[in-house]
Amino acid sequence: MANFGPKDIKKLREITDAGMMDCKQALAATDGDMDKAQEWLRKKGLGAAAKKAGKVAAEGVVAVKVEGNKAIIVEINSQTDFVAKNDKFQEFVNEVLDYVIANDFDTVEELNAGTINGEPFADYLALKIATIGENLIVRRYAKIVTDGSLGSYVHANNRVAVIVASNASEQEEKLKNIAMHAAAMNPKYLNEATVPADIIEKEKEIAREQLIKEGKPEAILEKILPGKIKRFLQDNTLENQKFVMDDKVTVGQYLSSDNKDAKLTDFVRLEVGEGIEKVEEDFAAEVAKQMA
Repeated sequence: MANFGPKDIKKLREITDAGMMDCKQALAATDGDMDKAQEWLRKKGLGAAAKKAGKVAAEGVVAVKVEGNKAIIVEINSQTDFVAKNDKFQEFVNEVLDYVIANDFDTVEELNAGTINGEPFADYLALKIATIGENLIVRRYAKIVTDGSLGSYVHANNRVAVIVASNASEQEEKLKNIAMHAAAMNPKYLNEATVPADIIEKEKEIAREQLIKEGKPEAILEKILPGKIKRFLQDNTLENQKFVMDDKVTVGQYLSSDNKDAKLTDFVRLEVGEGIEKVEEDFAAEVAKQMA
């Protein structure tokens, strides 16, 4: 006679979020022992997660959390946009944010190698993969710690987010607006000083070739190039971009309008799926493969 009943199956389902039949099988295999049944499901879940590990995860969300003098930003990928909107996925994202803000990780590798709720993050993630039913990846992570102010913005679709910092206090509202600007305008660098020298040289080379093709005399190229580079820096550095809410000033001028010493010190912008090569699949063929 089984040492468990419908109430036990229901309880195990509530604890693990596993399927009803899986919970019944787990309890049957462990003679009704709730703890062993959870372990049984975990092992089963880890196996299911391994099958999904090869699936390309290029959808998902970018999430942000600001607490005290620290801001974090994390990209968490799923296979489909549908799952990214799922309540269970959103709960998983919030758990990851709490886990990250409570730890002092410097890299996403440290994050993925950490311990959450007393278990290895890899095991926790594998169980979430088995529960949610898609491959999940915590792909990118960054943090900003400052003695000044922090601002953040997450676009309504949760696919673009920005965190930004300044050296001055009480700048949160302005920084939020600047983060919104950065989400829309996608600057590559913070300011001129952060643009690598090789990038500047490459832009000079490109500009020179363009001017030669336009028929500009060699003698005047060096007079024209500085203006070309200035325009490149204006277009690609957050501090020098024209502010979207008032294009009569730059972002840097907007920040310092009520505090001349205020300067941007850091920013991070992430967009879901940047740099991931998506695999185009034949949906009918995929269904047929699953039915085989």
